[in-house]
Amino acid sequence: MSKQTATQYSLGAIITVLAIIAALAFGYPRYKVWKKQMDGKAAFAEAEQNRKILIEEARARLEAEKLNAEAEIERAKGMAQAMQIENGQLSEVYNQYLFIRSLSDLASKGDLPQIIYLPTEGMLPVMDVSERQK
Repeated sequence: MSKQTATQYSLGAIITVLAIIAALAFGYPRYKVWKKQMDGKAAFAEAEQNRKILIEEARARLEAEKLNAEAEIERAKGMAQAMQIENGQLSEVYNQYLFIRSLSDLASKGDLPQIIYLPTEGMLPVMDVSERQK
């Protein structure tokens, strides 16, 4: 290789290195600004999405509460009708059946203390309040 060709390669390499340095000196600050903008837009989009999720969760809770309230109203209407029927038209035997059924419901939940039935006039239970064995 001749001396002139080597000088041309060296000069080309120096120009290339200087061009890369100039591009970095000009481009890197712009890249940093662009990157910060993109990070800000991403953070804003994430915050907006989180806000929308919270709103939707609140709407779902509100809808659930409305439905629970409607169910409670319907249950109360049914109870009122049942009480109206029970008070005026049902016999003592049916009332005893309702009492036993409610005891059965309590027993199935495990909330019922031991009860001793005594044949009395009003079907009143006597509760065993002694300490249970563990």
